[in-house]
Amino acid sequence: MADVTPGLHLDVEVRERGVDARFTVPDGETLALLGPNGTGKSTVADAVAGLVRPDSGRVVVAGETVFGGAGRWVPAHRRKVALLGQTARLFPHLRVHANVAFAPRSAGADRRAAAAAADHWLEAVGAAHLRDRRPHELSGGQAQRVALARALAAEPKVLLLDEPLSALDVGARAEVRSVLRSLLEGRTCVLITHDAADVVALADQAAVLEDGRIADQRPAADLLLSPATPFAARLAGMNLLPDGDGAWVFGPADLDLIATNDDGTGLSGTVVEVSVAGGRCRVTSSVAPAGADGTVDLVAELPAERHREIHPGAPVRLVPDLTRAHRVTTARRPDRPTR
Repeated sequence: MADVTPGLHLDVEVRERGVDARFTVPDGETLALLGPNGTGKSTVADAVAGLVRPDSGRVVVAGETVFGGAGRWVPAHRRKVALLGQTARLFPHLRVHANVAFAPRSAGADRRAAAAAADHWLEAVGAAHLRDRRPHELSGGQAQRVALARALAAEPKVLLLDEPLSALDVGARAEVRSVLRSLLEGRTCVLITHDAADVVALADQAAVLEDGRIADQRPAADLLLSPATPFAARLAGMNLLPDGDGAWVFGPADLDLIATNDDGTGLSGTVVEVSVAGGRCRVTSSVAPAGADGTVDLVAELPAERHREIHPGAPVRLVPDLTRAHRVTTARRPDRPTR
């Protein structure tokens, strides 16, 4: 069933999992899907892949409606969508080359074409030298490279990456991220991540999913530089201080902290955590700003010697330098359109 929407369009409701989300990824771009644990990110990916059937809505992949409208449902194996998760999930009984060749073979390619595709993609991900190994002989980073090659060998129209780097150590994560950076160019992709480095390196757009709905979607750089949700602020290493219908955004270095319990300047708070690294002291404090729904954690970055006067549980006054802050309008969830 043809559709005029390029790339990926999703507008679905999965009631059992509390998901009611919609977004569009332009053809050839990568959308970073962000949000707290348990908010529905993997459910969204499963709905695109055909592993979860939504209660209502529509999913369009590369111009084809794969779900929605008069009971339309294209099964997972016919959607031209590849899903790569946190673990590689390689077939343990097959060597690396056979694992990668399995994808095009499943799509109908003959043995020679599948072997050629496996050769190509193993080379592309820098894993050609691993072709004769079995999965248990691979490191975590090597296994994830092979899994990426297998996903791409299926020639998907949409690639779904569900925290593909989270189970890797720091070194392997940087290596696989570098591979992804080159391979995602010109591909339609949804990247689920909790790492700002992934967003900066790989994403064109970024969207924040909260309580199953999209709370904010913008160009990735804009969302990180001017976060409008608490989760995005934490991801970007910024403070978000609610103020009416908007919020002040500022960095930890732009927040001073006074170790006193008087009612002077600034916000009254309580120290939650203190750490010292790189010659600086980072202090996380909980405050309850006027008009905010509950408490907010703010992080101050101070000279290292300040740790002697601050300890968890202590009352403090927090003084943000608003001359160095910028104000954002708090992101509001869009009303769901009538279908």
